[in-house]
Amino acid sequence: MSRYVMVADLNRCVGCQTCTAACKHANATPPGVQWRRVLDVESGEYPDVRRTFLPVGCMHCASPPCMDVCPSTATRRRDDGLVTIDYDLCIGCGYCMVACPYQARFKVASLAGAYGDARMPHEEARAHPERLNVAQKCTFCIDRIDAGLAAGLVPGEDAEATPACVNACIADALTFGDIENPDSRVSRLLRDNESFRMHEELGTDPGVYYLWAPVS
Repeated sequence: MSRYVMVADLNRCVGCQTCTAACKHANATPPGVQWRRVLDVESGEYPDVRRTFLPVGCMHCASPPCMDVCPSTATRRRDDGLVTIDYDLCIGCGYCMVACPYQARFKVASLAGAYGDARMPHEEARAHPERLNVAQKCTFCIDRIDAGLAAGLVPGEDAEATPACVNACIADALTFGDIENPDSRVSRLLRDNESFRMHEELGTDPGVYYLWAPVS
């Protein structure tokens, strides 16, 4: 069985935010909602200061706390590791937003555009009313993955079956693929490099790994 994960190389990420722009374009998220974000983290003390850019979003956990608290079973985890939301079942209670330790979930009450209620033509054309008053989050571009698999493509290898943020990364800092396949690029990267995951101590088993080479 496959488990799709993402690997972010913090030694390569330059904080350009191209992945955030690609995500917004691909998923037509409303103003103020960004499923893929890049945090700007400063560490150390002057004059030995280091700046690190940290891509974050839904971690697609193997033990997602958002799913455990969902009273309507709208949040589910697929056999391939993708955590999904059924907008028809979601009642908008927000329990999952509170339970998520990664602050990766959002809720929108209106279809207001970037300049208020008068939405621009492209905003009107790409509106998602099914996401109103329900939870929403990064899906790892599940529509691209499923369409690609149906066409015989390999997620993480074929661009058409790979998340938009990974395709757009100018520094090749993001990699996607099946961690259960020992020959996949994500498996090779994790074998050959030091890595960590956010809040592993919580037992969520997140599906986003970070490559990190400590400064000697």
